[in-house]
Amino acid sequence: MNTTADPRDGAGAPQPADRIDGRRLRSERTRRLIIEAYMALVRETGAMPTAVQIAERAGYSVRSIFERFPDLTALRIAVTDHAIAEARGYGALRDLDADRPARIRSQVEQRGRTCERWLPLWRVLSSDNEQSPDLHQRIRMIRQLSVMRMEMMFRPELSTTSDDVRKKTMLALEALLDFESWARMRELYDLSFEQASTVWTKAIERLLPPTPAVA
Repeated sequence: MNTTADPRDGAGAPQPADRIDGRRLRSERTRRLIIEAYMALVRETGAMPTAVQIAERAGYSVRSIFERFPDLTALRIAVTDHAIAEARGYGALRDLDADRPARIRSQVEQRGRTCERWLPLWRVLSSDNEQSPDLHQRIRMIRQLSVMRMEMMFRPELSTTSDDVRKKTMLALEALLDFESWARMRELYDLSFEQASTVWTKAIERLLPPTPAVA
């Protein structure tokens, strides 16, 4: 009796680990497409989409959504995490060592582009966020990331002030460069991107303390 295993036995057949990895990859892809469908619908309509709309856009069943997310609030949280990760990559810091006008221009351009891209999603994600502690925490994180960016961009000017003045300056800057501030200029006053950027640039110039002289 020949007990030598035929090397052809099972050749090319999916192994259990391969099948598990394949299912995991398909599930992750489905999850990503559901998140992307949610984001696309919000950008198009400016409203929170329903499970049926998300499923139709993603090309899956409503059941597929709730197999991956226990409810639509959990999906909103996942969308927020995805948006934070994407925005971090999109909004890399530039011109940190440039002169004052260049740093202000860089900050305004990046923030304006961020508002253009994320305003509809921000409105949907931040509405009623107090009802979800996890979502509320992420909205706070988005605001904190914006403040941290400004602190780094305008460090030379802020470093010359007292803690109290620095805090008040940052509060004013954060309010000035808010999503809804940009929306008012673009939607209510019908300003172009360049005109809105000019408004922000001039306001920041007035708010910032003097730039210290280079030794």
